[in-house]
Amino acid sequence: MSHSYKTQGVCSRNISFDIRDGRVYDVRFDGGCNGNTQGISGLVDGMTVDEVIRRLSGIRCGYKGTSCPDQLAKALEKAKQEV
Repeated sequence: MSHSYKTQGVCSRNISFDIRDGRVYDVRFDGGCNGNTQGISGLVDGMTVDEVIRRLSGIRCGYKGTSCPDQLAKALEKAKQEV
């Protein structure tokens, strides 16, 4: 199932991703630090939703209270609630 999440407080504007059989695939960030967001996408591909949330939740970017990885965790939490 495809999902889209409008980010808050980070450089990226949106995150889209698929969840199939409880695993995360095809994460795409719209904006943000290209190398970092590609790295995140590659690292989490095929991981379980819960494992990605556990690993990325609470990561901060500099002085910001959140980060692109943290926003992905929030997006996945929201997607879990929608099921």
